[in-house]
Amino acid sequence: MNPADLGLPVDVPSTALFTDHYELTMLQAALANGTADRRSVFEVFTRRLPEGRRYGVVGGTGRVLDAVENFRFDTAVLEFLRERAVVDMRTLDWLSSYRFSGDVWGYPEGEVYFPGSPILRVEGSFAECVLLETVILSILNHDSAIAAAASRMASAAGDRPLIEMGARRTHELAAVAASRAAYVGGFASTSDLAAGFRYGIPTVGTSAHAFTLLHDAERDAFTAQVASLGRGTTLLVDTYDVAEAVRAAVDIAGPELGAVRIDSGDLLLVAHRVRQQLDELGATGTRIVVTSDLDEYAIASLAAAPVDAYGVGTQLVTGSGHPTCSMVYKLVARAESADPKAPLVPVAKKATGGKTSIGGRKWAARRRDADGVAEAEVVGTGPVPAALANRQLLVQLVKGGEVVAREPLQAARDRHREARAGLPISATQLSRGDAVIPTEYV
Repeated sequence: MNPADLGLPVDVPSTALFTDHYELTMLQAALANGTADRRSVFEVFTRRLPEGRRYGVVGGTGRVLDAVENFRFDTAVLEFLRERAVVDMRTLDWLSSYRFSGDVWGYPEGEVYFPGSPILRVEGSFAECVLLETVILSILNHDSAIAAAASRMASAAGDRPLIEMGARRTHELAAVAASRAAYVGGFASTSDLAAGFRYGIPTVGTSAHAFTLLHDAERDAFTAQVASLGRGTTLLVDTYDVAEAVRAAVDIAGPELGAVRIDSGDLLLVAHRVRQQLDELGATGTRIVVTSDLDEYAIASLAAAPVDAYGVGTQLVTGSGHPTCSMVYKLVARAESADPKAPLVPVAKKATGGKTSIGGRKWAARRRDADGVAEAEVVGTGPVPAALANRQLLVQLVKGGEVVAREPLQAARDRHREARAGLPISATQLSRGDAVIPTEYV
């Protein structure tokens, strides 16, 4: 059984209350004045990338599909809304049978995006679509931020594997989502067992400083760990004196010692010294794993160091300085009446301060040059140009309320690797800059 295929919900009775109070009061007013059934189109997009970022990464699509499926107003939820007088009885009765029955299109998970990209498009009646705004945005904003940070770190790490180990630095449920998004962005494994169970992500871990401090001597701790976990284990060597610890580690485990972990100090200098010492002791195959508040810049600075793997925690689960993508969920088109055949009318907010949006149901395609490298994100509301017909980015995720595009997490991971490889090479530079390709509207 593959846990990634289970579509497990979050550990709450339903996702229906992962919404804002005003979504329900809008619903009540729309039901009262007869506009609730108007066919509507909502789109998720961001007006700008986080400062300095060259591209975004779509993360959390699979979790969005789970959340939509589990958006149900059960008895306990309805009673809560009634007791608080959030909405009237007519609205409660409508909510009691709520099931999203519309369509969802979107960029597949792992794809890259840019300002204005219609990352997700939700179509159905106003009533059923408006309720999903908050839960969709909370998932996409969080997971896409983590996936983007992970992607930058993976680019900096090159072929060296990355271990996600940030569970203790964030909310317990956010930690599981962060592990999942990090895997999409290029991380190889996680320390979080819940993420391993729920999503099938490889889990790793051996010991912390507490295990060394538990024993009367460092050698005793190493001896116990090797006896229990085997010579291929990873020994933490910076509790006291690194050189002495490396000497003891090889003496106890022999040249078959799997790895040593360094969690403090000048990692560049210490890694070189440890590599030299391991080689002199005959442990030429023993790997070096480094941790200690790493981010993409620290990882890049270690490119020339004899490091075999990186463990990243705090900076990853906080988006490496950008914990949200500032995505919004906007009504872009709606019918003139509740008649199913009524034509859609583009609508858009007009405001100052950079909060304007473009109305109309959109498509998106990525134009590439003769070498297959992306050169523009093209977004339009009219017919798709013939030259871009095979370059469209949105795929159908939900049809008539039924999920039609659930996939293994590995597929999103592979897709991201391919999408990032198709961007101009400057996309992976860590220096600050604008989006690596422009967004063109047609």
